[in-house]
Amino acid sequence: MIERKSKKIFNNDWDYILKDEFQKEYFIDLIIFLNNENKNKIIYPKKEDLFKALKMTSYKDTKILILGQDPYHGEGEANGLCFSVDNNIKNPPSLQNIFKELQSDLNVIRTESDLTDWAKQGILLINTVLTVEKDKPFSHKNRGWETFTDEIIKKLNERKDPVIFVLWGNAARSKKQYITNKTHYIIESAHPSPLSYSRGFKDSKPFSKVNNILKSANKSEIKW
Repeated sequence: MIERKSKKIFNNDWDYILKDEFQKEYFIDLIIFLNNENKNKIIYPKKEDLFKALKMTSYKDTKILILGQDPYHGEGEANGLCFSVDNNIKNPPSLQNIFKELQSDLNVIRTESDLTDWAKQGILLINTVLTVEKDKPFSHKNRGWETFTDEIIKKLNERKDPVIFVLWGNAARSKKQYITNKTHYIIESAHPSPLSYSRGFKDSKPFSKVNNILKSANKSEIKW
């Protein structure tokens, strides 16, 4: 599915920043696992979309990190950006709730389900686990992806230029332990899934909070 030998995976500064990870035992084991899984199972997202988030939003351009859990497991849903689906795919419930909150917060009605435009504006849309077996949520949990994505958070934490970490749900919020640099901002709430939408995500206003922080720092606000 993916090869360890390639030096240029992302074609941006992430290649240098994460280069040591590809040589570590956990990552080698992860590749072996994925290659075996792909022999007789359907794995999402497609191979070409596996590192889409890191390819689209470089380290230096990351202004915001929105952290998901693992990719959508339904047919054709996962497209390599957390919470995002292609425009011809029906919005999953979590994405519906994100858009509902966006409308309530900023009166913005999105017509596109693909969040590529967010990624291009400096939002790193990454899951803690980057692959999943079809129709089996969390099936690739504890296989090594968490170590890889924790390293991404740690590297962003090292930056002097502030990053806004948007953490939805307990899994994402558990990553606060890696955000120790007081330069950065954390916006957290319950997850947008139907189970927790009304328990803390509704009326949490993450989108206006992000833009208010960017505005106060004289940075371009996000066009949600």
